[in-house]
Amino acid sequence: MKRNKLILAVFATAILATGCKKDLTIANPNNPSPESLNSETGIISFASGGVYINGFKTLKYTDGVFGPFWSGATGFHELMGDVVGADAANAFLNQLGCPEKVVHDDATTVLNPNSPNKQIALIRQANNNQQAGNNFLYYEWAYMYNLISSCNLLLEKVDGVSFIGDAASKRAAIKAWAYWWKGFAYSRIGSIYYAGLINNSYQQTNNAYVTKEAIITEANANFDKAVQAANAAPSAAEFTATWERIIPGFCQTGRGLPLSPAELLRNVNTMKARNILVNKTVTDMTAADWNSILTLTNAGITSSDNIFTVRTDARGDLFSANQLIMGRTQSNIPGGATYKLSERWVQEFKTGDQRKAQNVIQGTPYLGQADRGNAHFTRFALVDGGTGLSGVAIYANTATSEYEMHLAGDYEENMLMRAEALIYTNQINPGLALIDQVRNFQGAGLAAVSGTGLTLAQAKEELRRERRIVCAFRGISFYDARRWKVIDPISLGGGRTGCVALKNTGVVSTNATIEYNYLDYWDVPGNELTYNPPGAGSAPVVNPKQ
Repeated sequence: MKRNKLILAVFATAILATGCKKDLTIANPNNPSPESLNSETGIISFASGGVYINGFKTLKYTDGVFGPFWSGATGFHELMGDVVGADAANAFLNQLGCPEKVVHDDATTVLNPNSPNKQIALIRQANNNQQAGNNFLYYEWAYMYNLISSCNLLLEKVDGVSFIGDAASKRAAIKAWAYWWKGFAYSRIGSIYYAGLINNSYQQTNNAYVTKEAIITEANANFDKAVQAANAAPSAAEFTATWERIIPGFCQTGRGLPLSPAELLRNVNTMKARNILVNKTVTDMTAADWNSILTLTNAGITSSDNIFTVRTDARGDLFSANQLIMGRTQSNIPGGATYKLSERWVQEFKTGDQRKAQNVIQGTPYLGQADRGNAHFTRFALVDGGTGLSGVAIYANTATSEYEMHLAGDYEENMLMRAEALIYTNQINPGLALIDQVRNFQGAGLAAVSGTGLTLAQAKEELRRERRIVCAFRGISFYDARRWKVIDPISLGGGRTGCVALKNTGVVSTNATIEYNYLDYWDVPGNELTYNPPGAGSAPVVNPKQ
């Protein structure tokens, strides 16, 4: 084993104080003291900082737009999923989410004005160590391997810590926490990169790159270990109490309260279902795949379960509002923030959907810098804090601690995965009934679609629109665009028709065609390969698609 010169040499070990208010303080971030990891208080503090700071906030390269994970790495996904657009040039944002061409209602074709014109060529141009922080492929990889390394350190240290009281339950809780986040990190890596590394030692790596499929297998194995550790706790109450000490206090509201072992199992099942769903195109899914998703989601997150969330705090110890993807899209002014709200996302709302009335405002069209894209023009923005409709989901709120960011799975995603599996196994009406449940849960106020005699094609369209709305701003929108083949060339059945799109003159097209032509899985970052080239027998680290 050798040191990971790219990721782990810049590893920021964050120690979070755990006072009564759970304020976060980073102490000696580059050199943790032995006491901080060998005592009960210290290892619990590190369990918090190692995840929230190392995994989502601090890297060698940073930027106000894309530096933090939830506005950078996930923002890239939302760009490619056409939930948001951008004309800012930071880390090639404007080019990363720029389709190859847009054909408007009058047959005018607007090509990608950037150079190179294809996103695949852009990725190959940007993906080298000399680009440093401008290489957008770097961020998700670096954050997730930081997160894995933090969890490896927890697992290496926890058995040597002397705990007060129910040591077995506390130790089980910390192990379950570490394995959960390793499963999460490997899920993110295997769902976006063509290959990856499996590391099980703190600040150690190897050069045996494995396939993305092997990375997903490793993710699921860690999720299983998290459940096994949780079930080994003699006291479920002590397990949850330990997690209460790990999770920052200001996150412990709404659906973000500490999980019980039973809730952890259901969260794991939802994530394992996601790992199946998002890593195959719908045409490649088998009956066994759909049945596995049905089994997992049947035992997945319920509407009353606690889940993994994060919120802002007044001091910005974790995140300010602008460091979450919603903070980069809202401003009540179309185009007023870094990420512009996509016309294609807004068009997913059905007439009368109260979620649109709550969350979307129309204003003066943003035409911006026309030479930096062809699809980021928009008439819409998210409403900060909603418009006051009771019982309706709110998608943006910059008030301190008000916005609840869902970090992993949630009830709505679980139900929509189950609905999709039902629809694709010819159980159309039961699937539509679950879509109705999700809409009711979010206060959409829409008439039921179950029991209305929809065809299979119509049911799939209801599912597609609902997932586009519900799963937005969480870093999973691109997964859907990929598996539905929207990102493929039109000649191969990809692209999207019937689009709402703005010209740079402000003229609105309601039946535009967009050809995205995006790369489905990213190459391993050149920042990594420079210092850690593949060893003999490694899986290919470059996606062969051209």
